[in-house]
Amino acid sequence: MGRTAIVTGGTGGLGQAVTAAFLEDGWRVVVPWVSEEEAARLEPHERLALIRADLGDEASVAEVVALAAGDQAAPLHSVVNLVGGFAQGGRIHETPIEDFEAQFRLNLRPTYLVTAAALPHLVAGGGGSVVCVSTRAAVRPGPGAAGYIASKAAVLAFVDAAAVEYRNDNVRVNAVLPSIIDTPANRAANPDGAYERWVRPEEIARVIRFLCSDDAAPTSGAHVPVYGKA
Repeated sequence: MGRTAIVTGGTGGLGQAVTAAFLEDGWRVVVPWVSEEEAARLEPHERLALIRADLGDEASVAEVVALAAGDQAAPLHSVVNLVGGFAQGGRIHETPIEDFEAQFRLNLRPTYLVTAAALPHLVAGGGGSVVCVSTRAAVRPGPGAAGYIASKAAVLAFVDAAAVEYRNDNVRVNAVLPSIIDTPANRAANPDGAYERWVRPEEIARVIRFLCSDDAAPTSGAHVPVYGKA
């Protein structure tokens, strides 16, 4: 029997590598998208299902999960929460509360909504895996991004809470913490970066795929560093 994974943010720099890794491993993959330009980044595949969705909207999320859980030959087994974003600002007293709260809506709300909607299916199916993406900055902060750092730290707290709540249901919940990911967007934003030290999307994708595999069965509540050499 096959398995299905939801990969939010599956059209992004990291998401494309994660989607490819799961497809290569025989999974059916459901990827939500917002714009036609995003959807076009992924090559068509017989086990790839794309769906337009607003992951900040509960009803839209329910449609994504319904699609993912709708194939009896490949039950929903894993959720990979990659949707998020970074905002560099001033120091805390220079940052409007609206900008601070926007980072929580971007980095925490979709993770909560998608996970909450998928959990009943994972429990009913006898278990599964949820992987969330935080950041090294959540445990090693720098100045000028308090909203981003706090929201990504909240993702780690959410992972810890979910891992405890669903431990007896055989649902494992883990997080990966990247440093700077070697994507075209990050290279453009850091033209003088030490790219050879950055972590590659394909490397993170293999770690995420492992965390969703049966080989990772004993692992839940982990915060896995994927820093590369940065």
